[in-house]
Amino acid sequence: MLIDFHVHAFAEKIASRAMEQIAAQAELIPETDGTVAGLRRRLKEWGVDRGVILPIATKPTQQTIINDWAAGQQDDALFCYGSIHPDAPDVLEELERIRSLGLHGIKLHPDYQGYFADEPRMLPIYRRCAQLGLPVLFHAGYDPVSPTVRHASPDALARVAEAVPEMTLIAAHLGGVLQWDEAERSLVGRRNVYLDTAFASHYISPAQVERIIRKHGTERILFASDCPWDSPAKILEILNGISLTPAERAQICAENALRLLELD
Repeated sequence: MLIDFHVHAFAEKIASRAMEQIAAQAELIPETDGTVAGLRRRLKEWGVDRGVILPIATKPTQQTIINDWAAGQQDDALFCYGSIHPDAPDVLEELERIRSLGLHGIKLHPDYQGYFADEPRMLPIYRRCAQLGLPVLFHAGYDPVSPTVRHASPDALARVAEAVPEMTLIAAHLGGVLQWDEAERSLVGRRNVYLDTAFASHYISPAQVERIIRKHGTERILFASDCPWDSPAKILEILNGISLTPAERAQICAENALRLLELD
């Protein structure tokens, strides 16, 4: 089984516009058309059995609409995280609703949402996520929307992991795009932290990918692509270059995801 724990899609009416904007800003050629139907088709072509859609509420007014949309996309092949915006007045109540909708966690992108991951005001949100059993997946490291400021650096996420050890924290992009040395120093090896492999065919060397996976432990690595901005096939090619046992490969490709999705 192969589960891609980090994919993106948009509602049909905004998919084309959203893809054009993000692709131009990131200077990337997308692997899908941005729709859920397009995502399903491409995942099937790549041999991916299940995907986890990670929406982002970029405005406080979006969180309810986005979470309702996400809940409506779920089936046996696609699972969804919800999103909250820290500036929404009903953010804690929305966490309760996310749980009641059957969404599987929270996706946060501090660069798009305009805050720093380790701000003290976020701690009650993180603690409530932990109480509700909602893992929190952060975009980590560089993002072209905020090229000079890192809103969720590996050091910041390490401070969050220390402040709220009861929360399951997932640091995307192996701990931080273009900040992998920092991730190795401060984030890799923490027991309450998972790392995903999203976007790992860009910028990072295969040798450092392998080193991070080995240091962190295969039981806390999630196969992920960041589709449509990277492809599962490229991530698999990198993993195929690492000497993984069948058990280790099964952990990365499916078992860890099943555990976090509460499907094991």
